[in-house]
Amino acid sequence: MEVTMQQRSELISEMAYSEAGFNELMRVLLDGFSKQERSLFLQEYPGEKGNGFRPRRWRGYGCSFQLRIPRTRSGAFQPLILGILSSQESERALLFHELYARGLSCENIAEVCERIYGHHYSKQQVSHLAGACYEEINEWLSRRLSPRYLAVYIDATFCSTRRDGSVWKEAYYTMLGLLPDGSREVLTVVNHPTEGAIAREMELQALKERGVEQIDLIVSDALSGIENAICSTFPTALHQLCVVHLKRQILNTVSAKDKAKMSQELTELFPVEKTNLTPLAAYENLCIFAQRWGRNSPSLARLGRERNAAYFTYLRFPEELRRMIYSTNWVERLNRSYKRTLLMRGAMPSAASVVYLLGAVAKEKSEGTYARRLPYFRGWTIR
Repeated sequence: MEVTMQQRSELISEMAYSEAGFNELMRVLLDGFSKQERSLFLQEYPGEKGNGFRPRRWRGYGCSFQLRIPRTRSGAFQPLILGILSSQESERALLFHELYARGLSCENIAEVCERIYGHHYSKQQVSHLAGACYEEINEWLSRRLSPRYLAVYIDATFCSTRRDGSVWKEAYYTMLGLLPDGSREVLTVVNHPTEGAIAREMELQALKERGVEQIDLIVSDALSGIENAICSTFPTALHQLCVVHLKRQILNTVSAKDKAKMSQELTELFPVEKTNLTPLAAYENLCIFAQRWGRNSPSLARLGRERNAAYFTYLRFPEELRRMIYSTNWVERLNRSYKRTLLMRGAMPSAASVVYLLGAVAKEKSEGTYARRLPYFRGWTIR
């Protein structure tokens, strides 16, 4: 019996009216397109032969159905629908990665994606798909670096990490580099169970192995032995200890009634603007401060040690640059972004999973906010 055009239209309309019918209609159409595409391929390549079909499931927008993908004996035939499916899978993996890197748990991601794709994903499936970008992040963290950086900022943050059946607070180091054009980029995110100068020396040496030849200034906290680590790896680099860390520590040693007075003295002790003070003269002022306050607080008496002259390296630079180089605040802000990402997760299952998440945040910052060139550094000079 011959079917008229009107009957065909009515049949298609009836099928498209229900969800199951629409899915079946889409399946038939896509299977038909793929089969016709193979026929054209076999006409173009007479030596080729068909080799049946292979199943492939398609999901999206509430639809889910099994397709029959045509094959050839040589395997050279790739139907258009296969490229679309591959692209869809890549986009889905990228979406999972983006949501995971922004702090959503695997369970939250599964709920979001069920609404989008109409299919339930288990936590294990979400974790697997989100982890598809692990290799990309690891390659980015070990990429080749620029030969010169105006400044490198070093700091660590601590994250709860599961190791050998127990949960520990472990150190994760970040190094942020300032390029000659005024842009910034995260150079490395790496885990060492404890914070120490030896670990930092290892990471500074790793920068050299990745192509860094010169660093003008290294900004860090006053971790014991850090100056030796810098001298052994980049002997020509100047060293600036974090002034903000020091101020915070000093204020924590005095009573509440002395904090206002101490805060004022610290502002005068570490001038940023409208001063011709040399690093040596500023260090001498610190020694006098240490002698005076050290009578009541023995810990403050130790501020006169020679290594603390490195708190005033910033005075060798132009006034408009000093606030950006006299502390590790840039890395501390990045650490806060890390914490927001980790906040919903509790203890991470491994150090590698923490590095992956922190690396994803660092990569996004480096390619976004940090890529903007800061004009202040055009006047980079050292006196």
